[in-house]
Amino acid sequence: MIKTKDLITYEGTIAEKLLDQVEYPWQALPLIEEFIIELGPTLPDAEYKQIADQIWVHNTATIAETACINGPLIVGPSSEIRHAAFVRGNVLIGNDCTVGNSTELKNSVLVSHVEVPHYNYVGDSILAPYSHLGAGSITSNVKADRKNIVLTYKNKKIETGLRKFGAILGDNVEVGCNAVLNPGSIIGQNVVIYPLSMVRGIIEPNKIYKNKNEIVEIY
Repeated sequence: MIKTKDLITYEGTIAEKLLDQVEYPWQALPLIEEFIIELGPTLPDAEYKQIADQIWVHNTATIAETACINGPLIVGPSSEIRHAAFVRGNVLIGNDCTVGNSTELKNSVLVSHVEVPHYNYVGDSILAPYSHLGAGSITSNVKADRKNIVLTYKNKKIETGLRKFGAILGDNVEVGCNAVLNPGSIIGQNVVIYPLSMVRGIIEPNKIYKNKNEIVEIY
């Protein structure tokens, strides 16, 4: 379940060519910047406008005047960047996404229909379609010891080779308010994370995460 195609529905989205080239989604994180820089100039002039250096915005997207946006950045159709959002660069935002008040993004992909609407931090992360971060929930992307992130899956260690790696959210993930997704968290499809949770590791799909000792099936 930790492979890209098992977590994320990306066919037909602006992120398709990026994600289709990697077996595991975190392998796309170092590729985001170059992907945006190469894709931007090829976007249709009738649909996208380059509004600044390495920033391309779809004609139907909305960006508040009070938002701070830096490239490389692509903002897809019908997406919205609201008041006081901070986009630090290397961000790919697909269609119908919401980036809200005081939300900060860096080196991340919002595939499509993603909502990060209130006081969220999303760093070095990939959020699949119809995933949602409740108010104040964040992806923590660096370990306290600053060492590379190592995943544990089915009693095996997986070296990511990444010092910065936030979270991968599968399709239809709901993260409650003020939850923290620790570095290297992978959340399977259709998972619900309770508010105020501190999540670490890999959560299998179709679960309700109440706390680390209580993870139950969704019926």
